[in-house]
Amino acid sequence: MPQPILYIAITNHGFGHATRAASVAAEIQKLCPEILLILATTAPRSLLEAYIPGDFIHRPRAFDVGVIQSDSLTMDKAATLEKLREIKAKQRSLIASEVSFIQQNRVGLMLADIPPLAAPIAAAAGIPGWMMGNFGWDFIYRDWGGEFNAMADWIGECFGQCDRLFRLPFHEPMAAFPNIIDTGLTGVDPRFELEELRSKFNLSDTPKEKIALMTFGGLGLHKIPYENVQNFPDWTFICFDLTAPDYPNLLKIDDRFYRPVDFLPLCGRLISKPGYSTFSEACRLDVPIVSITREGFAEAPILLEGIQHYAHHQILRPDAFFLDDWDFLNQPLIAPYSTQKLAKDGNHTIAQAAIAYLQKPDH
Repeated sequence: MPQPILYIAITNHGFGHATRAASVAAEIQKLCPEILLILATTAPRSLLEAYIPGDFIHRPRAFDVGVIQSDSLTMDKAATLEKLREIKAKQRSLIASEVSFIQQNRVGLMLADIPPLAAPIAAAAGIPGWMMGNFGWDFIYRDWGGEFNAMADWIGECFGQCDRLFRLPFHEPMAAFPNIIDTGLTGVDPRFELEELRSKFNLSDTPKEKIALMTFGGLGLHKIPYENVQNFPDWTFICFDLTAPDYPNLLKIDDRFYRPVDFLPLCGRLISKPGYSTFSEACRLDVPIVSITREGFAEAPILLEGIQHYAHHQILRPDAFFLDDWDFLNQPLIAPYSTQKLAKDGNHTIAQAAIAYLQKPDH
């Protein structure tokens, strides 16, 4: 029997899609090491290697644009629309090129998160095209209206060719997809012993409730008011921004060796912006979430509603983070509105389905 090959196409937007797709890829590799993984993404290989311990093929390809941003909150809609039009105009050559690659390499299954062209590529290549996600780009663009409506229609037509969607928590309806399977939270587990981290970073004497992890996605934020940490000298703040100023209680982590999820179990709260992967990893580890709001991105209210239901939380206006003195840290966290828990088996569910398909003798 030839080696089973899985092609994973990842949207060209930030790093959250890449890390959650990589967490599923790692689960597939753990459960069935003989499957060859091909990851088609512009995310750097070093980021993927932080989540996938074994070998894989990195194919740097971009099939969509997502949203062009200067940081994790600031969007350039005009540049995004221009790039979308360019991709739509080139779709035939993009599809043909990738179909050739898939057929030459005898790929058996495509899993995508969640570039729209992945579905027509898989259909043209004659293999199943599956997707995973909590929102579609049609949902984001349609909310912007105007000339983006035509783009949303085109993207919806692409999604309509998807054979199976694994719909993650904190989702919009995703009505363009004809076959939906609701799935639990995704994410990787921390890979270091907590006592090892406490000792190495001198955290043993700091109570958990006074350790906060600050992470704002792969693009970060401009002008984070780090000076506010001086108002809380008995707290320790952890960040992955090596350009941050030096303060005694601001711990800057080199992310070549560590990931935010590795530090989450040490922390009494996560301070972040709306993002599925960050929220999902915090919820998997039952870490409270403090999030600033995000205007103009339709996924954000859904994510914020989700953590209000399922996590201890605080929702901040941007001014409370960027302009005030962080008095929110003196306020109690709000308990989740729901007593139900989200399933945490997303990685396993998607991985098992992919393995079962690729191991079928007649696929």
